[in-house]
Amino acid sequence: MNNLKKTQKLCADLELDAIMLSGDVNRHYVTGLRTSSGLALITPDSAFFSTDFRYIEAARVKLEGFTIEMRTRENTFVVLLKKWIEQRDIKKLGFEDEIRTVKEHEAWQKEIEDIKWVSAAEGIAKMRAVKEGWEIERMIAAQRIAEKTFLEILEIISVGLTEKQLAAEIIYRLLKNGADKPAFDPIVVSGPNSSLPHGEPGQRELQKGDFVTFDFGCLLNGYCSDMTRTVAIGHATDEMRKVYDIVKKAQLAGIAAAKAGVVGADIHNAADEVIREAGYGDCFGHGFGHGIGMEVHEDYNASPGEERVLEAGMVISAEPGIYIPGKFGVRIEDVIVLRESGSDNLMALDKELIIVV
Repeated sequence: MNNLKKTQKLCADLELDAIMLSGDVNRHYVTGLRTSSGLALITPDSAFFSTDFRYIEAARVKLEGFTIEMRTRENTFVVLLKKWIEQRDIKKLGFEDEIRTVKEHEAWQKEIEDIKWVSAAEGIAKMRAVKEGWEIERMIAAQRIAEKTFLEILEIISVGLTEKQLAAEIIYRLLKNGADKPAFDPIVVSGPNSSLPHGEPGQRELQKGDFVTFDFGCLLNGYCSDMTRTVAIGHATDEMRKVYDIVKKAQLAGIAAAKAGVVGADIHNAADEVIREAGYGDCFGHGFGHGIGMEVHEDYNASPGEERVLEAGMVISAEPGIYIPGKFGVRIEDVIVLRESGSDNLMALDKELIIVV
């Protein structure tokens, strides 16, 4: 099923006359066209889309199943929406309340009267969380680019390179290897900086005996990859090896617990238990994993507070870590898709400790 038909089905399932999509990613999801300006209105049996002069030609060529109109100074999004609402006799309108400001929503309410505005955020998030097979294939393709980039980075790592230099190499190589763009700013942290889960690359030079954590991904054809690997430079102490092994066991425990029908918190707790029993409970303070798809962080996840039941086709990261302030940190991240009896790992690389000489 394509994403337009899924959105039309969601509209019917929620007993709405229409769903309005103004957010960039949700518009991209339903149309397949990436624009920085646009408005979509989806009913159970029709679809309308408007964008400005910059994208209108692409919209007319690429979009199927949509009535398309160009936004102008006179034909603003509000004017067009009011016309569409009148044409379709819409009384209950779903909208993305999680991405609209109060000021924006109040302005729309003032301009468009006599309709009931209904939050469709949860339904949209769940719809996007359950991936079709073709979406998984796009994520795998993005993952392969990230993995190829990581292997190339291993070939150039050396003492004296800075974190920023390696981050720049990651961005360059992601693009060179075919990515549309990085999914997020790469994280490259070394030595004591590796205890910062989301530390920013700086001017610190790599030294022998460092752990270096790489966390990056790319966007390809609308879908993201995400991976983390921690490698050692020159050698690793017994403590470093011990912690690395604990993190790996924790990740495997979380992955083993991941399947359709469980709540996200249970997946997190399976990994957290391994880390706590090893005596490092205070050094793991984030969730086991987050949803991922068209955005690198999406709803439905494997965090301590996630009590919703996860479904087959949902995709989450698997990334426990141990972070010892002032010393080092270790994180290992794969991306998995939930199935009825377990999960499929989208990562092709193994997770054995790599020591770069």
